[in-house]
This record gives sequence, structure tokens and C-alpha cells, in this order.
Amino acid sequence: MLALVVLALTAWQAGPAQAADEPDLIFRRSTVFKWLSPNDKLATYAVDDPEIEGVACHFTVPEKGGFKGWLGVAEEVSDISLACRQIGPIKFKHKLEQGDDMFRQRRSLFFKKMQIVRGCDAKRNVLVYMVYSDRLIEGSPKNSTSSVPIMPWGAADSAIQKCGEFIQ
Repeated sequence: MLALVVLALTAWQAGPAQAADEPDLIFRRSTVFKWLSPNDKLATYAVDDPEIEGVACHFTVPEKGGFKGWLGVAEEVSDISLACRQIGPIKFKHKLEQGDDMFRQRRSLFFKKMQIVRGCDAKRNVLVYMVYSDRLIEGSPKNSTSSVPIMPWGAADSAIQKCGEFIQ
């Protein structure tokens, strides 16, 4: 019975999110040397917003080394930094909910996940992205926020979309 509960919780935590695909690893840097097992590292990743063309986010997360990290059972800490930028003309694919998940990733074997959510500051026509981690029982107040003002992209991009028109 316990095995079924664990399997159900795993499926719930890893269930399909309406969010970005796997992020692209940009680089890793060792932070703590370990003699016989992998080092602790900081890893920087990039992910494109799957619902809004022209926006990409980069985030840096700590990755546990040691034998637990190597086996994938270490619980990762919640220290995550985030930077999002306009990388081309911004085009909304459809209407979005305020606070929708843009990206979700498991940060422990069962109960912890990192999420990047997006919102719109309609008054300033700015996309706002926030990263945080949560657990099934209790989350973490550690978070990071980045904003992307919607600007024209070159001479051909004269019709600037308003994020407030795409939020339900």
C-alpha cells in the first residue's frame, strides 16, 4: 500500500505541466570539492517561454554532489536566481492566466519542485516572471523575480502587443 502511495505522489509531482520543455544547460561550475563523489555545483540553464515568442529566461540552481546527488535522491536547496529578457519580437500565442506556470522542474525525489510563473503588469506593459520552490507540505519563501518590458524589436516590429489584452 505504501508503495502505491509513493507511486501516486511521484506521478502527481512529475505530472505533465503546461510549461516549457527541458531547459538548455549553459554551463556548470563546481562550488564544493568532493574526493570520491561528484562535486556540488551551480548550473545555469536557459528556457524559452512556450506561450510567448520572443522571451527567454536564464536561471541558476545549486546541484548537490556527493553520493546522494549522484543517485538523484538529494534534496536540492531553494536558492534560485532568475533573469528573463526579450530576445525577439514578442508574440502571444493565446490568452493566458495571471500566474501561469511557465516552467516546472523536480528538485527532490518526491516532494519538492521549482516553478517559474509568469504574470502581466498591464499598467506598464511588462511581463513579470517569478521563480520559487515548493514542497507538498511546506514551501520556501526564497524567490527571484525578473521583468521583461514589451518593446519594439527592430523597424519591422511596429505593432507592440499589450500583455493586458492576453490575460484572462
